[in-house]
Amino acid sequence: MCLSVPGKVVELRNNMAKVEVGGVLRDASMDICPEAAVGDYVLIHAGFAIQKLDEKEALETLDLLGKMTAF
Repeated sequence: MCLSVPGKVVELRNNMAKVEVGGVLRDASMDICPEAAVGDYVLIHAGFAIQKLDEKEALETLDLLGKMTAF
């Protein structure tokens, strides 16, 4: 099973980003999703930002994940 999680881009440097996911900063490659900017929400999978999300959708997904786990 594959799972991607939403995170907020907080820093960009070249093709890499720091993305906040559940209060934790993670590194993510922006090669697949170069249009994302600081402040945008993206789906993260296997260390890659794979899709830009709107904020409402991202926050709803994070809320659901939080209810399912100790996320």
